Amino acid sequence: MLQILPHVTIPEAEIVIHAVRAQGAGGQHVNKVSTAVHVRFDITASSLPALYKARLCALKDHRISQAGVITIKAQQYRSQTQNRADALTRLHALIQRVAIPRKKRKATKPTPGSQQRRLESKTKRGRLKVLRGTRESAEGPQS
Repeated sequence: MLQILPHVTIPEAEIVIHAVRAQGAGGQHVNKVSTAVHVRFDITASSLPALYKARLCALKDHRISQAGVITIKAQQYRSQTQNRADALTRLHALIQRVAIPRKKRKATKPTPGSQQRRLESKTKRGRLKVLRGTRESAEGPQS
């Protein structure tokens, strides 16, 4: 059982775990032993609350398919048990991310003092750029 929040859990029957051979270099060990782990979790068929399902399906994440299936591949470690724990931790983090609602943004306005400081710095910068020119352009047009 995967505990997301105190009142939200996922039964192990809803999580499909397959051991596969890991990719990459590693010699004989990697060619013989299935140490990598694929974890599949069907969002729509799960016992998660409807709000969590909607938020998960709305996420823009490459691990979530169009059909609403989360697929996580873990192959960082050399042992299957460590990769399994890593995959479940990543699944937990993904679901935890939608479980906590984001704070609503409050619109703010710049303070009058900050607006004044901004305009003063722009004026100062403009004066500095005028002084960089030739002597004639700094003093104005000569007749």
